[in-house]
Amino acid sequence: MSTLTIFSSVPAQAVEAAPAVTSRPIPAVLGADLEVPVKGGRLVGYANLDYAASAPCLEPVSAAVTAALPAYSSVHRGAGYASQLTTARYEQARHTVRAFVGARPDDAVIFTRNTTDATNLLAGCLPAGTTTVVFDTEHHASLLPWKKSVRLAPPAFPGEAVRAADEALAAIDGPKLLVVTAASNVTGELWPIAALAHIAHRHGARILVDAAQLVPHRRLNLTALDLDYVAFSGHKLYAPFGAGVLVGRRDWLSDGEPYLKGGGAVRSVGDETEWHDDPEPRHEAGTPNVLGAIALAAACDALTATGWTAVVREEERLIARLRSGLASIEGVRELSLWGGDHPRVGIVSFTVDGYSAREVAEVLSSEYGIGVRDGKFCAHPFVRHLLNETDGGCEDGTASAVRASIGIGTTEEHVDRLIGALRDLVTR
Repeated sequence: MSTLTIFSSVPAQAVEAAPAVTSRPIPAVLGADLEVPVKGGRLVGYANLDYAASAPCLEPVSAAVTAALPAYSSVHRGAGYASQLTTARYEQARHTVRAFVGARPDDAVIFTRNTTDATNLLAGCLPAGTTTVVFDTEHHASLLPWKKSVRLAPPAFPGEAVRAADEALAAIDGPKLLVVTAASNVTGELWPIAALAHIAHRHGARILVDAAQLVPHRRLNLTALDLDYVAFSGHKLYAPFGAGVLVGRRDWLSDGEPYLKGGGAVRSVGDETEWHDDPEPRHEAGTPNVLGAIALAAACDALTATGWTAVVREEERLIARLRSGLASIEGVRELSLWGGDHPRVGIVSFTVDGYSAREVAEVLSSEYGIGVRDGKFCAHPFVRHLLNETDGGCEDGTASAVRASIGIGTTEEHVDRLIGALRDLVTR
């Protein structure tokens, strides 16, 4: 990755150039020493196995935000030094994110609140009459925002996903968009996004990839995969400061209605309003989440500097230990769409015979100091499919599962504590 260029219009000392990429130790997370109360009044070290919901903050991310706070000011149009400095940091964050996902030089990088916000932003910019093709395996953020959509059943294997998308796109006239996750937030399974991008483009469609669950675990190269749009969230990427991002082709974003109408999105206001053609200011009206953008960029820098080999190797070791332990417990069933051998990131969902998902999660928390997620994970159709259930809302205890997810900061002891707790539970 080349050194990034800082704008010549801001002080040279405002932002440091991105460091050369070298392999470094995996950074630590804040809260690794957190202790929580369990039944009986004891305090135990918290075993956080809920990374897929929100990851803890990396120490370099916290340091970057702390460093930015003393000179924090409004961005863009300010003549004061603090404003110039903060603007430089904010725009540098945009460059950092672009490099992190391997985007094309002319791709837009629009800061949002999260993946859901980014997806809804794109939904408002689709050309009139666009049909969206989306699988029922998707997170609600990818499933719900579209005015006109074709929903596909969960595919039995990756090749069927490609075939189903091929057939659906071939039957659609007019503009079309294929929406797919890179890694399932329910099972962790990796989707064939390169093959799906090829199919989309063969039919004159574009593709949006929900990368929220991929980028904390694997490197993503938008250009190499030939993706049109990518969305992800800082709070899942060890930067829990309220920023997400939409990265992708400018034309639809330049032509779409401004996501928010207000200051910054306009060139001039008079009898008529002239909106920015540049999609970045066009869709970032008002004062943006500057610290969130700086935090997100700091997480990107930290993971890039660490190198993905170490991160992936440690994750694969721990997830193999977790899945092997779950498989050894009678009455525990791991959920999977494409089978146990399919590649995945550090996410495992499962059920325990004789217990609801909420009962399992509450016991793990109150008696063992373990944090997991229970429910339908904002993917109701998919979870119902995996459990062979036909109904069950968010507040309904049916058709629910337990999800354990790992990341930087997860230890063998955390994994082994979960396995031991589940063994205790099923023998009660």
